[in-house]
Amino acid sequence: MHKKFHLNMRKNFTVQAECLSEISNTAGPVEAREELLDECESIWKQMEELSLLMLQWKALTVDFRRWQARNPEVISTNPDVLLELGKEELQKVKNDLEMVLSTVQLKNEQLEEDLKREQQWYEEQKQTLETLNKMEDEANTEVEHPSTKSLKTRELNELKNKVLKLKTYKEELLSALGEFLDEHFPPPEEDENIKEKNSLAEPVVELITLQEILEMLMNTLLTTPHEPYITINESFWPPYIELLLRCGMALRHPEDPNRMRLQAYHK
Repeated sequence: MHKKFHLNMRKNFTVQAECLSEISNTAGPVEAREELLDECESIWKQMEELSLLMLQWKALTVDFRRWQARNPEVISTNPDVLLELGKEELQKVKNDLEMVLSTVQLKNEQLEEDLKREQQWYEEQKQTLETLNKMEDEANTEVEHPSTKSLKTRELNELKNKVLKLKTYKEELLSALGEFLDEHFPPPEEDENIKEKNSLAEPVVELITLQEILEMLMNTLLTTPHEPYITINESFWPPYIELLLRCGMALRHPEDPNRMRLQAYHK
């Protein structure tokens, strides 16, 4: 096979040289020259494929010789011995799985605690920003309608600068929360089997992120505090709903389990 490879390579090089010579001597139309170039390119591709096959053959030959040189381990034919060996292997697998389960559970607990702390911190910062926004509105009102108690020009400029910094800080806080949720709670991925199954029947509902669910809960609580509940539909990923309920961040409607609201931390 090695000798055949060299013969094929020599043959392909000869054909390639003839193609290049023929192209350079061709005085015909452009289509003929392009056709010759395509033929030469096809020959080069065949040469590359053959070279890859040779490398694979060499690698397989080395593996084959290495496996031939190995002496298989002789396992006892005694059923009792085989039973004990099987028990030991199963016990090892069980211990490994228990370690993995313990690690995953610990990681989940840490993530839940981090989420609680971040949510509490976010709510505190949100209340601070609301207070500052009110101060900003009052300051703007004073600028538009100056009164006898209005601040001096320099003091107003300083207040505007502070408000601008607070707005920037507010955006940074919201961005940090979004990055935290994207890192620890990425958008849910649809099961490919479900997608294929439902592709002929009806379109699959796109699941929303945990950040979008939290934004809906917060906006509803602030805009309609007398009716802070939102309706849970197919776009809500059930594990995210369960997480919010277990952490005490959200509460179900006492009469309708398909509705929930944000826990009123500010009260």
